[in-house]
Amino acid sequence: MPKPANSPQPENPAQVIIDGAVIENAWRLLPQADDDVEITADSLAPGNVILPYKLWRSLRDDLAERAHEIGVWLDSDESAELLGEDAKSLPLIAVHFPAFADGRGFSTGRLLRERYGFEGELRAVGAFMRDQLTYLRRCGFNAYAYEGQQPLAGLLESLRDFSDSYQAALDQPLPLFRRRGLA
Repeated sequence: MPKPANSPQPENPAQVIIDGAVIENAWRLLPQADDDVEITADSLAPGNVILPYKLWRSLRDDLAERAHEIGVWLDSDESAELLGEDAKSLPLIAVHFPAFADGRGFSTGRLLRERYGFEGELRAVGAFMRDQLTYLRRCGFNAYAYEGQQPLAGLLESLRDFSDSYQAALDQPLPLFRRRGLA
């Protein structure tokens, strides 16, 4: 499935939610550049930066010394398989949600955690909704760069909209019937 036409670039808000707390955003998200703009490892400013996947792929060998401050963002049409085992070596992976109705990022998050063993910061960026925070958390996301108008402090309660769930997920590996001893 291709990404939506005229898909917006994710924003980079001043504050984010990480592990249930509102904190200052320590990472700069670099948007996808036009083909006319050439970005090299030498021209990249120092500090924590989240690169679009294609740029990271082309520069990763040149950025090996900065690996601890280089994250990657996957667009909605880029799958977890593109990172594969490289995911384990990254401090941060951001997954772009270009529209609240585009749910591919949920699968990407879960695959990064379960199949590829990613243990770093998994950040949702883009047009996800407050109502989706619980489900993002259940799929392994622990950070949220929310672009909506609501204050971040008010969103914290949405991370726990439901006290329990029937299905197994990353936050609860056993389904409800197993936890209740029905099987």
